[in-house]
Amino acid sequence: MTKLVLYTLHLSPPCRAVELTAKALGLELEQKNINLLAGDHLTPEFMKLNPQHTIPVLDDDGTIITESHAIMIYLVTKYGKDDTLYPKDPVQQARVNAALHFESGVLFARMRFIFERILFYGKSDIPEDRVEYVQKSYRLLEDTLKDDFVAGSKMTIADFSCISTISSIMGVVPLEQSEHPRIYEWIDRLEQLPYYEEANGGGGTDLGKFVLAKKEENAKA
Repeated sequence: MTKLVLYTLHLSPPCRAVELTAKALGLELEQKNINLLAGDHLTPEFMKLNPQHTIPVLDDDGTIITESHAIMIYLVTKYGKDDTLYPKDPVQQARVNAALHFESGVLFARMRFIFERILFYGKSDIPEDRVEYVQKSYRLLEDTLKDDFVAGSKMTIADFSCISTISSIMGVVPLEQSEHPRIYEWIDRLEQLPYYEEANGGGGTDLGKFVLAKKEENAKA
């Protein structure tokens, strides 16, 4: 098998979603750390790889794939022993795609509205409307979880994508278990994966803590 190189930052939810996918597929990744706060993503070398200067970026023997959802689909399609993680059936695949778009357009976007102002703009407050947007996204996910996983009865890459964001934002905007029992049951299922903690658990918790610490630091500046 050719060497798979992932340009990544473990604190980043999309990067962890790719790590979860690789672990589920039994793939080894050579990880190259890209420090966003240090501007590693803005160097000429990285811009050649990805003109949009975002992570993760996958280099599969010279084939460059950008954007976490595209990378996950690529890995399952090329290296998966079956299509469980990204079904070929058009109905099932549509459900997975819908969940992926929900993650990028709702869960991650609303998290980003809070995290970016603290990490990149030196803010020390979280506007109430942004907190409410995140809480509404929790409710949408809760209502979506009518089955064991976000796209049905089987785990897919959509679960990896959603859990990477939820595990990060819930440390900053509390996720009340009494109001979201389905989400907590879903989290428990994913935490049973033998590779979960290494690929996502620690990174999710650490990102929340990092954001809160940066928030306090900004308040003292």
